[in-house]
Amino acid sequence: MTLLDRPLSYPQVGATAGQLPDEYNRMRVHRVIGHGESTFRRAAERLMSWQMHRAAGLTVEATTPRVEQDSRVRLRLGWHLLRISFGCQVIYVVEEERRRGFAYGTLQGHPEQGEERFCVEWREDDAVVFTFTAFSRPGTWWSRILAPISHLMQPRYTHRYLHAR
Repeated sequence: MTLLDRPLSYPQVGATAGQLPDEYNRMRVHRVIGHGESTFRRAAERLMSWQMHRAAGLTVEATTPRVEQDSRVRLRLGWHLLRISFGCQVIYVVEEERRRGFAYGTLQGHPEQGEERFCVEWREDDAVVFTFTAFSRPGTWWSRILAPISHLMQPRYTHRYLHAR
């Protein structure tokens, strides 16, 4: 079984659309990234074409060039011997007039169990806001051992997502 053929690794599929489960580490952060329709459209395009992930420093190999429901993606992080590969599946896609985004969930073998949601919204006050929502917990024996390091790294990658252009 290849990395992208594995099943999801957690039972609360879709929970980033509402109440985040208590038994996980939870995060919800947002940042104003600009104003106006052109900023919204540009940010939405970068998000939905996986460019935001690449700008955050991840290598992306997706089963579809654009984010789609049930797309699978292999993400790679690190360099040479310190490189890890992990798989995710797109759980749902948000395509509204003033909001675009998606959530993906971890596949078995991913160092974490959980879900992340990425969303760009063009608000009525003309602000364009990027919101990152996640819940996760260690998913492998080695990520449980390295959990303190993971907790230090997560804010760094969240910052990269929030500032990826």
